[in-house]
Amino acid sequence: MELISKTRIDFIGKRKVSFVISSIIAIVGIIGIIQIARNAANMGIDFSGGTEIQLKFTQPVSMEKVRAVLAQNNLKEASLQEIKEGNKLLVKVGKTRFTGNAAETIMGVFKKEFPGNDFVVESSTEIGPSIGDKLKKDTLIAVSISMLGIIIYIAWRFDTRFGIGATIATLHDVLAMFAVFYVLNKEVNLLFITAVLTIAGYSLTDTVVVFDRIRENLHKNLNESIANVFNKSINEVMSRTVITSLTTFLAAISLFLFGGEVIHDFAFALVVGVVVATYSSIFIASPVVLELESRAGKIKARKEIENSNLSLENGDDDKWNLKA
Repeated sequence: MELISKTRIDFIGKRKVSFVISSIIAIVGIIGIIQIARNAANMGIDFSGGTEIQLKFTQPVSMEKVRAVLAQNNLKEASLQEIKEGNKLLVKVGKTRFTGNAAETIMGVFKKEFPGNDFVVESSTEIGPSIGDKLKKDTLIAVSISMLGIIIYIAWRFDTRFGIGATIATLHDVLAMFAVFYVLNKEVNLLFITAVLTIAGYSLTDTVVVFDRIRENLHKNLNESIANVFNKSINEVMSRTVITSLTTFLAAISLFLFGGEVIHDFAFALVVGVVVATYSSIFIASPVVLELESRAGKIKARKEIENSNLSLENGDDDKWNLKA
């Protein structure tokens, strides 16, 4: 099933524009991570500590009235999620926002303010701040180990420069997801981290497919410039990349639209991640490897000149010729 016929798009020629765009995204992502480390972002109770309680009412409840009665009882900062199927309500209260027993307070408020609307507690979770801090540290360790594993695997499977390119592309995807969640003030919790690691694996898989075709064409087209080989390889796998990304995107968007409130942000992270990962495997990973290859070639050429008193003539950005 070939949705896209053979293309001749100059992806490598657009690398400077993509580098600028990705640099801006990465900077925002780094700012987001710093704010998360400072607990200055919208942190879920997984990391900040707090109480999460899910209630099921016999009748529908008004979200405006719920917010009003919680505000009257020192729970103004509580996060509410309405689950319309079954008249359910999910209430989250951070430790830093409420110092008492939040679960008992919430149940007492609803019993008092909604006497004709009985409810049952379907789930109640309490997470201390020390556990939240440990989860945050473990998350950073998990992401760091995954990045290191990517470098080692790609360096062994292909080449060190390919490993660096794949790592930068994957790190770009991680930073992009943090940037989007920070800018949109979405909650950062363990489900989000799960989505980040999932997309990191997806991005690596897509990148390896492109790299494998590049390596194959580098051996076949020895007389062609590196830029042409890279462009040719990306265009050859374009149809496969689009079909794979589209299939994954449709699954993620289905979860986002119909999966319910509990996994809404997780599905949103997957949707963003699939788009970003597809972009990075084309516009970041391969161009970064090309830049490293070009710089390595130029350095090698200069060393040869110094050793043999030859002059270097730059006839093309990707072709370096030695002349006596």
